[in-house]
Amino acid sequence: MSRMLVATYRLQFREGMDFETAAGLAPYLKKLGVSHLYAAPIFAAAANSTHGYDVTDYNALDEALGGVAGFTAMSDALSSADLGLLLDFVPNHMGVSPANLWWEDVLRWGQESRFARTFDIAWEAEKILVPVLGKPYGEALEAGDLSVRLDGRAGTLRFDASGYGLPIDPRSYGHVFGLIDHAERDRLVRRFSVSTPAEADELAELLLEHLQEKDFSEALEKALAAINADQAALHDLHEAQAWRLAWWRTAREKLTYRRFFEIADLIGVRQESRRVFRESHQLVIRLARERRLDGIRIDHVDGLADPKGYLEQLRQAFQSVRRSPSIHVEKILTGDERLRTSWEIEGTTGYEFITALAGLYVDPAKEAAMNGAYHAFVRDEPDLRAMILRQKRSIFQRNLAGELAALTGLALSVASRGLSTRDLGPDTIARAIVEVAAALPVYRTYVSVDGVPRRDIAVIDEAVDRALTSREVEADEPIQFIGRLLKLDFTDGADIAGALDFTRRFQQTTGAVMAKAVEDTVFYRYNRLIALNEVGGEPDLYGAEVEAFHDAMRIRLADQPLGLLATSTHDTKRGEDARARLYTLSEEPERWRDLVAEFAEALGASRLEVEPGLDSPDPETEWGLYQSLLGVLPADFDPGDAASREAVAARLAAYAEKAVREAKRWTSWTSPAEAYEAALAGFVAAMLEGGGEGSFIARFWRAAQPFVAAGALNSLSQTAIKLVAPGVPDIYQGTEFYDFSLVDPDNRRAIDFKARSAVIGTDGSIADDLRDWRSGAMKARIVSAGLTLRGEMPEFFAAAAYVPIEPQGPRGAHLVAFLRRDEDHGAVLAVAPRLSLTLLDGAEDLLPATTGWEGTSLPLPEGLATRGWRNIFTGEMLAPAGALDVAGVFSDLPVAILVAT
Repeated sequence: MSRMLVATYRLQFREGMDFETAAGLAPYLKKLGVSHLYAAPIFAAAANSTHGYDVTDYNALDEALGGVAGFTAMSDALSSADLGLLLDFVPNHMGVSPANLWWEDVLRWGQESRFARTFDIAWEAEKILVPVLGKPYGEALEAGDLSVRLDGRAGTLRFDASGYGLPIDPRSYGHVFGLIDHAERDRLVRRFSVSTPAEADELAELLLEHLQEKDFSEALEKALAAINADQAALHDLHEAQAWRLAWWRTAREKLTYRRFFEIADLIGVRQESRRVFRESHQLVIRLARERRLDGIRIDHVDGLADPKGYLEQLRQAFQSVRRSPSIHVEKILTGDERLRTSWEIEGTTGYEFITALAGLYVDPAKEAAMNGAYHAFVRDEPDLRAMILRQKRSIFQRNLAGELAALTGLALSVASRGLSTRDLGPDTIARAIVEVAAALPVYRTYVSVDGVPRRDIAVIDEAVDRALTSREVEADEPIQFIGRLLKLDFTDGADIAGALDFTRRFQQTTGAVMAKAVEDTVFYRYNRLIALNEVGGEPDLYGAEVEAFHDAMRIRLADQPLGLLATSTHDTKRGEDARARLYTLSEEPERWRDLVAEFAEALGASRLEVEPGLDSPDPETEWGLYQSLLGVLPADFDPGDAASREAVAARLAAYAEKAVREAKRWTSWTSPAEAYEAALAGFVAAMLEGGGEGSFIARFWRAAQPFVAAGALNSLSQTAIKLVAPGVPDIYQGTEFYDFSLVDPDNRRAIDFKARSAVIGTDGSIADDLRDWRSGAMKARIVSAGLTLRGEMPEFFAAAAYVPIEPQGPRGAHLVAFLRRDEDHGAVLAVAPRLSLTLLDGAEDLLPATTGWEGTSLPLPEGLATRGWRNIFTGEMLAPAGALDVAGVFSDLPVAILVAT
């Protein structure tokens, strides 16, 4: 790495953020204390893309952001501020768009395209399915939705489906040219019918030359009108293409290419091919060579055929130009899963850190009480694990039915050659595949041509055992056969090759099954405590002992000392400070139960019966909505401020609609239930109507104050921990101040950087900010102070040991503390509160958290008793002692980072 990683700052490009704007932020980011700008995808993407993950050209910078000139200026501005650049890169998939010239070439020439093996396409299928029609193909044809158009600029003919354009194979132009009343008709028909991909530009030039002739142009116009008026002729032309238009609902069953999850507009890229890798990484390698790229974040690494092989190729490509940018991967670790150190990368983007933090702030002793409150309100006792299992089956069999069909075919090709498996039918095999995938406890395994890693053998065996126990498949043999495929348990070369093909596709699919079932369905259905419904989280792990957090940090230090420490990302379900506030509900579930009963009674008239036995919102949704309202309100919210109420109402309504559609229980994206959604929108509006003393929102806000104060204390606590923990702090845009965002796209709203810059670096005491804790300025100053410290000691934080400290005394359970220390006697101590609602005892202010610590102490390990300590937030010096008195540590501020002097 050309610049040492100290901290990253994530910026979402597009929707107001471009290269010029980002360049202007360089002085602010430097002042804040980060070392690297961490940029969302900036490569050419589909028209009007809001996120950049639908890349259309890996080797071009998006012109809408400023193109090459804009990027160069931004890069120079970052360099002048001594800031590095970490880029989000999307190797797994590209956008299916006319702007994607590789895809266009494949559609035009089919298997003869030089890019035919660039994408993960099932060429054994008759056609490439393009599911974009709003109605079945026959109806679209009859309705006149389909036509042929001339692209006069490019010199090509295109098929149009209600505005969606597709290239036409030049060898089929004869369907149109044959209708031309012109002397060149027969020569053109012959010439184009024998064309090849290598002649594409020449053919376009030829057609453009003819179009300069008025009589030809008019004749072609008449020919196009004739074929567009003749449904049979139009259909014949359609059938002559390498692609086939289809109703959009067909995608889940018959799609002929690997998608990103269930999104037909994103097609899988075969990065396992060396040629594809070289062609898709030219720009990032050049940027590294030119010292304009210091790090890369690999999006959806689990979607790649061979993540380890891909990462090896990437490292070697960087080394070939004598560079070594940092490499991080978007990888969700579940349960006791650990990052594969054999990948030899800096680490993940940090979702597991969020999970570890959640364990600190949720009170496990109150789980039974929260269960009782939740179950009573929803009038059910949801079983999370059973729900996940059902949804994984459903997602695989319905939303990803096309992928299941492909896997079934691959498995059958191997089964048909075995005497003991030749009698297994497609239905049995398909159900066995579903059961093993549903039982898989992780997102995927990593079997490859290099073999079956030992830890994956254990995972596969566990999944097979669970599938056998479920008895969803009548016989054991089909499930055992799937286990053999996944472990490459064959001797015949053809069988091993078939098993590898099956396993590669299975591994690329199970991540999508897990994500769609859990993150995008169950997390919107199971609303016991929605702060736990986070990417990488497990909502049934309701709090943990402090030692579990320490164990997680030891693992981070061992596996990924330079992994990112995320608390908010563009993919998190809610902002970090919203979660911090919602954690506090776990401490007093009975109080929350009583409040929810009052809320439900107050809004009873707004809850509508939309069909017999179904209210909108239903109890599960309503229970979650009150939490969402609590989480989204700014700390300085004023119910009497109409503009603020309206802004929150609009955001919450959009979130509520997304939540119920993702839950797929009473409505969905593909089949919206208008009555249910309209009633839900009315309910959300009622939550924020008025603003006077008697309004619901005013009463809600008054009742929420203890949770708001305790949540702010949690926010400061997790911020301090993040600044000292093993890894690299990642600041998502704007979250140096409080962030109460909801799920995407709410978390991509514009950030007021001018207001932030006015706080960072200005004179003022962090302790004084405690009185104005609602503004968020205190959090921002804490972030800046911590990042400044890390910038002064980068080598220390990259390698220092992690030493847990066990607080002693009456309030010991309300603290988490740990040391970072190195062999050169450097030491930094983080001290942070936890279980804040109980700690504040109903207070609506943070000042009480600075008192009452008498008798609580932090015993220091050997060698530190003679050292003094400097509080980086207050500047206060603490005298040497064998144990630090927490009353002294927290005398001015209820959170501390201390540096040994």
